[in-house]
Parts: sequence; structure tokens; C-alpha cells
Amino acid sequence: MNQPLAYVHPGAKIAKNVVIEPFATIHNNVVIGEGSWIGSNVTIMEGARIGKNCSIFPGAVISAIPQDKKFDDEDTVTIIGDNTTIRECVTINRGTTDRMKTVIGQNCWIMAYCHIAHDCIVGDNCIFSNNSTLAGHINVGDHVVLAGMAAIQQFCSIGKHAFVTGGSLVRKDVPPFVKAGREPLSYVGINSIGLRRRGFTTDKIREIQDIYRILYQKNYNNSQAVAIIEAEMQATAERDEILEFIKNSQRGIMKGYFSSN
Repeated sequence: MNQPLAYVHPGAKIAKNVVIEPFATIHNNVVIGEGSWIGSNVTIMEGARIGKNCSIFPGAVISAIPQDKKFDDEDTVTIIGDNTTIRECVTINRGTTDRMKTVIGQNCWIMAYCHIAHDCIVGDNCIFSNNSTLAGHINVGDHVVLAGMAAIQQFCSIGKHAFVTGGSLVRKDVPPFVKAGREPLSYVGINSIGLRRRGFTTDKIREIQDIYRILYQKNYNNSQAVAIIEAEMQATAERDEILEFIKNSQRGIMKGYFSSN
């Protein structure tokens, strides 16, 4: 950690085995856990709480004040979980009075030039490909993958194990376990490849497919589909996860895809 070409504020709390490369800048009121690596020209600003074994690559700016005109220098934070990698030139803003924090979970991989705005809550084991952008107040579940240049509108939610294709504009909530693509963003099937990689059985994948057939392929409205799923599908953790997401959606869930041909 003894790097004379870096600036570390005396008020920062940094574990002894953290590596800080030349020209990094670490402000007051920052905590960095054991085994983390801070690359050259990284800026870590007030309120950052960085976990153990994280890697932050050159040019990243962590915990800058929100790009929100209502922000009035409140005492808010950015929390980054253990074993998370943040690549070049990523920007992550700290929270506002809405949630008081921005959170990135454990074991995440945030690729170059991504932006995560204030008051976002991101789960564990997420992958955000290059140039993905989250506006403010967004919820992202565990194991979500955003392909390159996906843009998520403020106040949206993305459920666990969802996959959003590259270049997508997300204006509505994306339910758990699905693939989302096309324009406007639509349901294009479940994320079966991702689910298999994470140990979901064939029977469990079929159960999830059956639920989404009712929701998206049977010409029911959402209320009708939810009632049928509750009445006809056996209660499981996955079924209940989907139903809870739909019932709690504030922006409404994305539509199903219908070909114009």
C-alpha cells in the first residue's frame, strides 16, 4: 500500500494488504477491505465502502455525488460487495435521500464504461457488459446479465436470473428467469442456458416455461394470468418469486413478443 505517487486521505480506512497503484486518489470517509486492488488513476470518493478482494481498474470513479439536482450533500454511501471486479472507466454514484445508498453485490463483474446511477440496488453474481447504463432507483436481482449497451430506465426492476440482450432499452420491469430482447423490449423465452449453468434441473426449467406460457402466450391479461398460475401451478419457490415480482411491479412488466409478419 505504500505508494508515494497515490493520494490517500488520512481519514480513509484501508486494510494493510490493499494494493494501490500510482496516481490513484482516495478521499476521506472511504473503507477498502482486505486483498483489494486499486488501479492507476482510479478515484474513490467519500462514502465508498469497498469489500474484500475487489479489483478496480484504471479510470473508474466510485462514489461520486449523484447526478441529481435535488442532491444537497447528504451523508450517503456506495457499497460494493466482496470479490467484485470493476473495469476501466466505470462510474458508480452514491445514493440520495431516497435510499441513502447505492449497492453492488458480491462476485459481480462490471465491464468497461458502465454507469450505475444513484440509489441502484444490484444483487450478487451479476454481469454488466460494456457500456451498460443504469439510471437511478433501479433494482437488479442476483445472477442478472446485461449485454453490451443495455440501457435501463429509472425506477425499473430486473428479476433474478434474467438476461437482457445487447443494445436494449428497458422501459418496463423484466421478470425473473427470462430473456428480454427486441424493440420494444419483449419476452423472448426463458434464460434456459443461464439456468442450466446455475444448476436448475430440466423439470424446474419446464415448470418456469409453463408459467411464462400462461403469462405471455395464452392471450390472458396479467391479472387473469396471475390468477390461473396461482390456481393451477404447484406452489414452489420459483413460482412464488415470479408472482411476487409481477404483483409488486410499479412500472408494469414488459410485453410478450408478437411477430408483425
